Amino acid sequence: MIVLDAEVLIAQIDRHDVHHAAATERLLDLADRPFGASSITLAEVLVAPARTRTLPAARAALSALEVSEVSLPPNASERLAVLRVETGLALPDCCVLLAAEAVAGTVLTFDDQLAREAGRRGLDS
Repeated sequence: MIVLDAEVLIAQIDRHDVHHAAATERLLDLADRPFGASSITLAEVLVAPARTRTLPAARAALSALEVSEVSLPPNASERLAVLRVETGLALPDCCVLLAAEAVAGTVLTFDDQLAREAGRRGLDS
């Protein structure tokens, strides 16, 4: 499973996003593999649509991509704290790493620091 970072999903949903074309291209290239995102990542992606009352369209876009919601493991709070300390990444990025670890998947992101850390952990696409 390819675990998607919020930046990729936001770019895909928002046609005016600077990374929209790159997100579309990468997602099409990987369309033969299942996509997932942590519950926290999906919440992050849905904040702007909730604010602008376009939540149904955003959910439809996620559904069209067949993005599965990846639940974090029972020990997520402790594991996320350790990831945050070990990596220096923001907590939402740690959620991406933990989700990828939980499903033995890989990470798709435009964030260089998250991509490097995913690579160090063998979670790069």
